[in-house]
Amino acid sequence: MRVSILLGIVVWLYILSVLKRARLSAYYFIAGSAGLFFILTAISRPYWVWFFTHAVIHGVALFNDVTQWCTIMYKMGLVYISNSGNSVIMSIDYECSGIIETCAFVALVVFFPMYKRREKVFYSVFGLLYIFAINVLRLCVVITFVHFGGGETFFLAHSILGRLIFYGLIIALYYNVFTYSQLAQGLYREFIDWRHDKL
Repeated sequence: MRVSILLGIVVWLYILSVLKRARLSAYYFIAGSAGLFFILTAISRPYWVWFFTHAVIHGVALFNDVTQWCTIMYKMGLVYISNSGNSVIMSIDYECSGIIETCAFVALVVFFPMYKRREKVFYSVFGLLYIFAINVLRLCVVITFVHFGGGETFFLAHSILGRLIFYGLIIALYYNVFTYSQLAQGLYREFIDWRHDKL
């Protein structure tokens, strides 16, 4: 870990302690979530990025096992999408991994004052899995469009339609977890009750 990151963490923790002692809860939430986001993204390279990209590639591979519409190159992080015209090679990189969105969501949940510690852990894990799933869905939509529509549809599928689906579902997640928090707490209680019944 670089010295600059360690120094930043120390300064961030000091700012949080000052804001907490001063009982400035709004500033504490803003500084805490923003600082944690930057820390998580800073330490995500290269290991977390590698893990997230390969998790997404394996998720897409499950879709390909059913459709056989593409070829997965695991080591290089590439998806070769076949079609009747121009085939397309799609790279699963940092941007496609969903790690930025995951770090932002987790950082907000950790400092969200409405939830207790266990609820924060639950929603962090839930959000991570949810963002992973919708990211795989987005890439499957891109593969489907390019397979049937040809290489010329890649920009439309990847940059417009895929992102509309992905960020639309991200907004739904944020609404249910942060804005409509009573519904989210109900979901958490149902999960706890279900787990209790299973045990």
